[in-house]
Amino acid sequence: MNLHEYQSKQWLGEYGIPVPQGHYCASPEAAAEAVAAIAADAWVVKAQIHSGARGKAGGVRVVQSAAEAAGCARDLIGSRLVTHQTGAEGLPVAGVLVEAVRPIARELYLSLVLDRASGRLVFVASASGGMEIETLAHDHPECILTTLVHPAAGLQPYQCRQMAFGLGLEGAAIQQLATIMQGMYRLYLDRDLSQLEINPLVLLQDGGLVALDAKISLDDNALYLHPEVLALRDVAQEDAREAEAQKHGLNYVSLDGTIGCMVNGAGLAMATMDMVQLHGGAPANFLDVGGGATAARVAEAFKLILSDARVRVVLVNIFGGIVRCSLIAEGVIEAVREVGVSVPVIVRLEGTEAAEGRALLAASGLDILAAQDLDEAARCAVEAAA
Repeated sequence: MNLHEYQSKQWLGEYGIPVPQGHYCASPEAAAEAVAAIAADAWVVKAQIHSGARGKAGGVRVVQSAAEAAGCARDLIGSRLVTHQTGAEGLPVAGVLVEAVRPIARELYLSLVLDRASGRLVFVASASGGMEIETLAHDHPECILTTLVHPAAGLQPYQCRQMAFGLGLEGAAIQQLATIMQGMYRLYLDRDLSQLEINPLVLLQDGGLVALDAKISLDDNALYLHPEVLALRDVAQEDAREAEAQKHGLNYVSLDGTIGCMVNGAGLAMATMDMVQLHGGAPANFLDVGGGATAARVAEAFKLILSDARVRVVLVNIFGGIVRCSLIAEGVIEAVREVGVSVPVIVRLEGTEAAEGRALLAASGLDILAAQDLDEAARCAVEAAA
């Protein structure tokens, strides 16, 4: 789950991390009022969507008056902003963030993520803020600073000082960076985050540090511990099918291909997509119905797959361990009858009660092809899609 910039900054402020004075506005009138309430010589109006690179797409604009702010808000609110991260359809803009413009001396990058290789949290920083960190890390890896945090010891003061020296900070900014890093560390742990990024973290001309932009992602698996956070979720920023899948306990990710895949288990799903591509096809989705799938869940999974107009064939690949293949077969039959499937359906069942499941499919009278193994299933799906 992702937060909007204005929501992320509210959390940062709660943990002692300095952020610009700003107001979230859902109307042009509110944007004009925000300018009047914030003492400054200039202001910035920032479209609120779950994407970076908004400035390059016209979603971040500097204004000199309340009338200009209202005009920018009128242009942005209700539109769909397209960036290189959103895809061609873009994302809907429901509101803007209005902030004061402050004189900037330098832009830095600072983030906190989980390093899965070491099993520890790692701070990543660079003196080249405002840039795409992936590109910077690839082209100039020497510009990236990292420091791992031991889970028992926690973030140590000397680590903060080392980071500050590496970023070329001096004077009071060194201690301020330590305060920011400690706040980020507490926030990450308290709210069970998966990513906390400040880009850019700016050094103002008066020597102070301010989080000019912020991105927060939460670990979906820990959301049950923070039910109050769900109120911050903006479903309009998410893929509609992915949001619907979560309601039914399904793991679904939209892709660009034509072969809809329904599999139980993430590893098997990845292997299935690999086999589809090996035979020259392209998966339309990643869909894991889970080890405890029910007939009803399988039916919902079918509806999700078929809601994608690009799908030309559905490939079902189930290995019956915890779940019985006969139960999956019942779900497939129920879904095909209920939804009125008009594309080929190829099913590969193996494991617990696989024979019974194949017998149910054969006796259903429906146009369902039962494959004997994964290779045959993938090959048949690619041929049918073509």
